[in-house]
Amino acid sequence: MTKVVDIKNLHIKATVHHPNMASEDILIVDDVSYQIEKGKVLGLIGESGAGKSTIGLAAMAYGRGGVDISDGEIYVNGQDILNDQSNLNRIRGRIVTYVAQSAAAAFNPSKKLMDQVIETSLEHDLMSKGEAESYAISLFSQLGLPDPEHIGDRYPHQVSGGQLQRVMTAMALCPKPDLIIFDEPTTALDVTTQIDVLAAIKRAIKETNVAAIYITHDLAVVAQVSDNIMVLRHGKTIEYGTVNQIINNPKENYTRDLVNVRSINHQEKAADEMPILEAKNITARYKRIHFDILHDISVSISAGQTLAVVGESGSGKSTLARVLTGLLPAREGSIHFNGRALSSDLQGRTKEDLRELQMIYQMADVAMNPRQTVGTIIGRPLEFYFGLKGEAKAKRVQELLDQIEMGTGFINRYPAELSGGQKQRICIARALAADPKLIICDEVTSALDPLVADGILKLLLKLQAEKGLAYIFITHDLATVKAIADSIAVMYKGKLQRYGLKSQVLSPPFDDYTDLLLSSVPQMELGWLEEVLNTRKMESSGN
Repeated sequence: MTKVVDIKNLHIKATVHHPNMASEDILIVDDVSYQIEKGKVLGLIGESGAGKSTIGLAAMAYGRGGVDISDGEIYVNGQDILNDQSNLNRIRGRIVTYVAQSAAAAFNPSKKLMDQVIETSLEHDLMSKGEAESYAISLFSQLGLPDPEHIGDRYPHQVSGGQLQRVMTAMALCPKPDLIIFDEPTTALDVTTQIDVLAAIKRAIKETNVAAIYITHDLAVVAQVSDNIMVLRHGKTIEYGTVNQIINNPKENYTRDLVNVRSINHQEKAADEMPILEAKNITARYKRIHFDILHDISVSISAGQTLAVVGESGSGKSTLARVLTGLLPAREGSIHFNGRALSSDLQGRTKEDLRELQMIYQMADVAMNPRQTVGTIIGRPLEFYFGLKGEAKAKRVQELLDQIEMGTGFINRYPAELSGGQKQRICIARALAADPKLIICDEVTSALDPLVADGILKLLLKLQAEKGLAYIFITHDLATVKAIADSIAVMYKGKLQRYGLKSQVLSPPFDDYTDLLLSSVPQMELGWLEEVLNTRKMESSGN
């Protein structure tokens, strides 16, 4: 078989500039080698900062963010592109193409999709405009896009996220490259959309016989599309082998941890007679929108319990959270909390109402003031709710840091000096500082690597057991739901599709939507994707 890519002993460094100090070179990729043959897929997996994207982009001799490829050899179709860069412009976008994580950010919003899909083919003079458009339409059909003859006439905002991701895959395939780099192409998608995009990508690779690099932090996903997997950590290769070997017989402890992630065994707790929160018949809409987003939603939760609210993007999960916190007043319905009626409007709630019902947001990066230290961030609710100052406040801040297992050395750090998981722990500590009865967790692990997310979930369960906290956990990750929930509310188009204890909701018979959600969660099993697609094909044909 022909080697499309052959990378040997790759070293990549980054220069870090310190104020009032000499610059420092840091090795971020350390002696990595791999090969990819035509029609084969190499999966690159590892936590954030492992070097996945940096290593993938090295296949086109590109250093994102100003990093420098300091040593090694990079061959594409036998050509040494690192030492002979005369043909790089021909290689990039023609021989090697790229599919980004966020298609929405990668497209020009002012240009039609077709113009962007064929642009590289025309730029490299690979085919005429008519030939490129005809080939693009065949790719749209191959990738399962609706109305392939005319979808190219739309603008990026006129298609869904999953459709836009497939259009971007068509754009990468249109120049008929030898290698495509897929950089986390399904991470931001719902599981129901993700499975369609995965299937489309795998089918396109098979039919075009292109080589591919598939970058992700989700081992269950990469196992469905790859032939071989390289496990990375801190810029080094931890393990490299076939999908079967990595999944079923991992040699390294870190790989075994990845395979066994979400191994939490949380015992379901039944609801008390007196719930701590009860929302009845909630109907709500946003200002200047003339239709309801939530329709007659009723849920309750007891102290020490976790209610998971699940559903795809746009189902109303976060809108429900806004109603419960008073950020969006309900048009109809009532909310009772800890034995008292809550005002539907935030302005009508007492200080005690605000203290006892806290929220942790999805993106810790934007939920903290970057100019404030950890001590200030955690200390603000201590001062606001309890009047703590000086030594008393500093002592309580340190106690909270100990509770979230961050110990000493963090109180004077700024958010930029923390990892993603550490930032989310600080947000948890800030919520705990108010001594709440209920915490709403809005997709708090969706932006985290699996092992980091697993640590956050275990921490939340530990705190729940110690303090009797109730959680409303908003997520589209069914693996998380199975790990931590006591009860589940499945939402679809603003309505409550299915609701009850976890054992009831996750037991058949299922309604069609819940069945679709559950069957779309990637499993750490070889051939899982094909099995699911075959089952759906048989069901749709009536067999």
